Amino acid sequence: MGKTWMITGASSGFGRIMTEKLLARGDRVAATVRKPAALDDLKSHYGDNLWIATLDVSNDGAVRSVVDAAFGAMGRIDVVVSNAGYGLFGAAEEVSDEQIRHQIDTNLVGSIQVIRAALPHMRAQGGGRILQVSSDGQIAYPNFSLYHATKWGIEGFIEAVSQEVAPFGIEFIIAEPGPARTDFGRGLVAPRPMKAYDATPAGDIRRAIADGRFEAKGDPVKMAQAMIEAAEQHLAPKRLALGAGSYASIRKALVERLAELDAFKEVTISADVDA
Repeated sequence: MGKTWMITGASSGFGRIMTEKLLARGDRVAATVRKPAALDDLKSHYGDNLWIATLDVSNDGAVRSVVDAAFGAMGRIDVVVSNAGYGLFGAAEEVSDEQIRHQIDTNLVGSIQVIRAALPHMRAQGGGRILQVSSDGQIAYPNFSLYHATKWGIEGFIEAVSQEVAPFGIEFIIAEPGPARTDFGRGLVAPRPMKAYDATPAGDIRRAIADGRFEAKGDPVKMAQAMIEAAEQHLAPKRLALGAGSYASIRKALVERLAELDAFKEVTISADVDA
């Protein structure tokens, strides 16, 4: 028997690749997109195996109604892939209040609401898996401060909620792909740069992306396949880093944090109430 999946942000990038792969092998997919015609080619080929709804995940009410409709139309959904999102690219001082709010409403609050809307359905059906697409989320690049805030935030949310719903047979996977050759870069929203940041790491990253030196080595097809396979493993990982660069960067960050934690161990322990 094939599985049934729900994928947000299915019109491009990882969402589109996963949708194509799953349909090609005979699974069913409930896909959400921002533009209604984005998956017409797949719908004409796969028919009832593909259910499509228009969704902006920053609209809380729409998230609830679309997720409810997807479960109603598909019956059991085995895996929900929370993938919708975009990147806000600019130093923290450069971005506007409106840009900050929209980044958080889409990547963080939107992902939280997709998960919250799916939970009662998964409890009722006796379990399921939720795969959250993050980034190489335990590290950070200059100029992506707000983007990283949302990805680190959703990982913290999942760390807690996964414990809350484990008794219901609901499991989580956080996919952490490094820079990949998707169309993510074309979707970046960038404010007007400030000259003050030209000679800073933020300016260096801006120039590296503009002239192609910020190389994305990740293969999005391989990454999408790894996410699918992880979601089907009997014992799935809580976090799945994807890409050699992601592995190296995350490992370096974790080793440095552990070393710093140990270096200040005495100060840390001394902060408790005296016995």
